[in-house]
Amino acid sequence: MLISIHQDSPQERLIKQVADCLRNGGIIIYPTDTVYGLGCDINNKKAVEKLCRIKGIKPEKANLSCICQDLKTMGKYALHVHTPLFKMMRRVLPGPFTFIVEASHEIPRHFQSRRKTVGIRVVDNAIATAIVTALGNPIVSTSLREDDDINEYITDPELIHEKYEKLVDMVIDGGIGGYEGSTIIDCSNENEIIVIREGAGKIEDLGIEVGYEV
Repeated sequence: MLISIHQDSPQERLIKQVADCLRNGGIIIYPTDTVYGLGCDINNKKAVEKLCRIKGIKPEKANLSCICQDLKTMGKYALHVHTPLFKMMRRVLPGPFTFIVEASHEIPRHFQSRRKTVGIRVVDNAIATAIVTALGNPIVSTSLREDDDINEYITDPELIHEKYEKLVDMVIDGGIGGYEGSTIIDCSNENEIIVIREGAGKIEDLGIEVGYEV
């Protein structure tokens, strides 16, 4: 099912329809402030497993992230977010960054990595934010990526629908998507902040000195 939702003023009844789909274990493809992503309800273990099968990854090894409504909600799912880290996040969120942090007890075990960490995002996209708000808890998210040699993202929602309509329950048309993923920052070690991947988010916007994965 392909659903068109206004980018700037998402229709409430359509957002409710998407949230109901997620509550019932559905898988959606939806727009973010970077690329289109696969999403499901973080509390639904079977849905998370299905999402991983679609992406072709094992749940126990998957590096999935979760989309939160706002910074306040994000604080429920992240453990030990000290003041300097929170200030850094507040500086760039909502925005194209994924922060890897220690997972709090609010994160379901089936979603945590072996390191007991979780990737968390607060996106600058009205549709994604409205969906998470209506659902009442974060959604699992992983980027939608082509399996060709140059690893291009699909940016046209109609083409996305053609490719994935038999694999997912809903594809949300929120306009043409981006082609660059989020910048991933590992903050799980409070003594060192490491850039895992440079993406759409600008490192200089963090306002602090960071290291790089080697």
